[in-house]
Amino acid sequence: MIRIAPAIRLGIVAGLVLLIEGLCRTGTIPVSVMIPPSAMAIHAIEILRDGRFTHDLATSFASIATAAVCAVGLGFAAGLAIHAMPGVRRALEPLIASYYAVPTFAFYPVFIVLFGVGPLPIIVIATLLAIVSMITATMTGLDRIPRAFSKTARVMRLGRWQTMWHIKLPAALPHLFGGVRLAVSHAFIGVIASEFILSGSGIGYAISYAYNNFENADMYALMLLVLVTVTLVNGVLNHVDARVQARNRR
Repeated sequence: MIRIAPAIRLGIVAGLVLLIEGLCRTGTIPVSVMIPPSAMAIHAIEILRDGRFTHDLATSFASIATAAVCAVGLGFAAGLAIHAMPGVRRALEPLIASYYAVPTFAFYPVFIVLFGVGPLPIIVIATLLAIVSMITATMTGLDRIPRAFSKTARVMRLGRWQTMWHIKLPAALPHLFGGVRLAVSHAFIGVIASEFILSGSGIGYAISYAYNNFENADMYALMLLVLVTVTLVNGVLNHVDARVQARNRR
């Protein structure tokens, strides 16, 4: 069943693409609304070949990578600190649980005042959007470490940092990697969405510009590039996560 699942998933995606292709080719979906997926792919290749949006692509991916690294690093450190202080955790947990109910993008005027116009406020917004996933994953991973591991550390007379490095972190790794996956996904969302309203460059800005100027070919080609990139990144992370989970079950 596990081996069949990817084939089923691929078949569903291929079926949906073919359905949209047929609806576009027959005129059921007007060309003014959507171009066929094959045309999107061809135009996306042309975009990559002529380099018209190379700067926008590089800007967005650099911001995404920076935001993801900041969210993972800061979220992991914050999760460790909060987990080590039960009183602080009890005070913060209700706020963490309701964090995503707060529209982070509503504060973008404040970030512009604080950080100016450019990549920095976008990276800050994306980091804030992604960091809580890593904090939560870190605390959850540390919570679910079997008590027998702590007893083993005491029997072996390991120090606090030795216990953390050699026992707790390896045991919590599957949960931590789940937090990394979510943080990367939220970094993508935060950067691309912020570029629609905050930036004069980047993929989000280029998509918005194409939409406002009725350049459907550019808009859908860029959207396809984003979709393919996110799918590839998630595929790599899923593969690594599966290996971590399999190693943890041994």
